[in-house]
Amino acid sequence: MRVHLVDGTYELFRHYYSPAAKHPDPTECAATRGVLGTVVGMLADGVTHIGVATDHVIESFRNRMWPTYKSSAGMPPDLLVQFPLLEEALEALGVAVFAMTELEADDALATAAAVADGDPAVDQVAIWTPDKDLAQCVRDTRVVQVDRRSNKVIDRDGVVAKFGVPPESIPDYLALVGDSADGFPGIPGWGAKSTATVLAKYGHIEAIPAAAGQWEVGVRNSGSLAAALVEQRDNALLFRDLATLRIDPSILESVDALRWPGATTELPNLCARIEAGSIVERVARLGAPQS
Repeated sequence: MRVHLVDGTYELFRHYYSPAAKHPDPTECAATRGVLGTVVGMLADGVTHIGVATDHVIESFRNRMWPTYKSSAGMPPDLLVQFPLLEEALEALGVAVFAMTELEADDALATAAAVADGDPAVDQVAIWTPDKDLAQCVRDTRVVQVDRRSNKVIDRDGVVAKFGVPPESIPDYLALVGDSADGFPGIPGWGAKSTATVLAKYGHIEAIPAAAGQWEVGVRNSGSLAAALVEQRDNALLFRDLATLRIDPSILESVDALRWPGATTELPNLCARIEAGSIVERVARLGAPQS
């Protein structure tokens, strides 16, 4: 059994900004149609266990931790209104949906990946997102990321090749380098190369010696890097906390909840509302899911 976990927020953004969606759409639902079509395509390819996570509310508990953390401020209104619409469409399709409010979609994906990873009946977990936060969830070749843009599967070796650190060091890496998409700046002077070099040796922020003279790695400007980390240690630990995905068992009890049971009777009405009649035809061609 292969479990597929889809970053619905990323997919909605991807389709919203796709050139194919850039035409007058009085129903304001082109991106929703696009995501729904993508998921149906996965089902047509034989996917049996699938879950989609969305940020029903863009703000989360992390906004209380850091004032400039990402929010819905400045987001196009015609994109914002599609989040609940997408969730409704996926539910009509019969797909498991994690519509997040206090936690984020990334936390739901991390939780579902952990639950699936712990199930011996699961052969592999594929997390469909290029989001670097989710790299911390990768486990050897068992839990992987799939970048739909490049159709590339990223396992543990792939994470190391991309970032220079293993999955367990990704929150530390993001804390030091910063994450502009999530709205926190990192530590001054700590670039991707120097951060990867230091963390490849020490693994986590706490293990990095305070004095650069004690570093067992060669990094340019090590003195200023060490001084910046000492000065902003509290921020570094806070940023790592922001970047660390939460596991909440209440989100998903078992992999069985991810099995696609087939579309609901609401799908035709929903597709009529969003002018996606072809989706109904495609789903009908799938037939009844195998038990």
